Amino acid sequence: MKKNALALAATLASFASVAHAQSSVTLYGALDTSVAFFGNQAGKNGSGNTFQMMSGNVSPNLWGLKGTEDLGSGLSAIFKLESGFNIDNGKQGQGSRMFGRTAMVGLSSTTGGTVTLGRQYDPLIDLLQPMTDDVNFGSAFATPGDIDNYDNSYRTNNSVKYTSPNWAGLQVSAMYAFGGEAGSMGAGQTWAIAAAYNHGPFGFGAGYFKANSNSGTNASFDGLNPNTSVNVDSSAISGGFVSANSLQIIRAVGNYNYGPFQAGLSYSNVDYANYTSAYGSNSDTKFNTGQFFLNYQVTPMTLLGFGYNYTKGSGNGVNASYNQFTLGGDYFLSKRTDIYVLAGYQKASGRTIDADTGALVNATASFGDFGNDATTNKQAMAMIGVRHHF
Repeated sequence: MKKNALALAATLASFASVAHAQSSVTLYGALDTSVAFFGNQAGKNGSGNTFQMMSGNVSPNLWGLKGTEDLGSGLSAIFKLESGFNIDNGKQGQGSRMFGRTAMVGLSSTTGGTVTLGRQYDPLIDLLQPMTDDVNFGSAFATPGDIDNYDNSYRTNNSVKYTSPNWAGLQVSAMYAFGGEAGSMGAGQTWAIAAAYNHGPFGFGAGYFKANSNSGTNASFDGLNPNTSVNVDSSAISGGFVSANSLQIIRAVGNYNYGPFQAGLSYSNVDYANYTSAYGSNSDTKFNTGQFFLNYQVTPMTLLGFGYNYTKGSGNGVNASYNQFTLGGDYFLSKRTDIYVLAGYQKASGRTIDADTGALVNATASFGDFGNDATTNKQAMAMIGVRHHF
């Protein structure tokens, strides 16, 4: 009897070691903060130039768990839980969600692709963002107010996503998110599709995204759901449009690497349809954006970058435009730790919809994706910061 018990224990121990060898769980994260200057910033007690701590500039502050289990025959179970926070005050981000950045589980096949379910990024973020300078310089190179989700500010709840294997540089992905509204299949739903091709020094891709709200209130996509605690990145730029019944984003990107140089171009079209303004509830406004960046890898540890962004709004009396110039520098002290400097200038002109009154007002500047809205049509920014990955 004792021998049988010992044999059973040995068998269970052997099985546990095999199972452990076929599974893995990884803890990871990023910490990023800076001392920053913003000009003409609006405040509760007036406005003016500010010096402040800014969190999550070239990388978001986050920690997460991701894991995989080998199921055999090239099939694996996968999961990812990722939490965002503000390192300057310790508060949780994404509407104080525990895992507001990502919460998904799925199956991945080496030959058939990957299916994931939960709260996650859309295919445009997965496939197109890696070709932009958001990878290197984050919020400073983002579209003003991140109006086209260039800097992956928003996620999609209740979503099912498929991503293909990499076919000789070509990859495609599609997503559908349930609105969950009884009697109205289309209310609150989101769907998207994107494709990217990378071959040698060239890369290009395109994608389409469409989110619907539920009578102007609830949507599976954060950026079209003003009744949640997930705030828009800039009230001055996009705050007047988040009551829309639908949001459409079309994006196209391309980049080219030549020795130490990397250049990229991108275009986006954003359409807010049927939002409430002082001129009615069927208002429609579009924003077209063109972007360019050029990077120079001075040494293996030093990167310099320049970016230009032009955004133009039109429709329902809106004719706002935003010209933005950005400079970036990054020096790696090690593979995990770097020091960065960022600087830039934005000038706004024309008229846009006010987030509070719904009326047309003079457009004000709000540099990049920081959300520090100015009280005038001009804003300068400069910062120096440190980032560490683990």
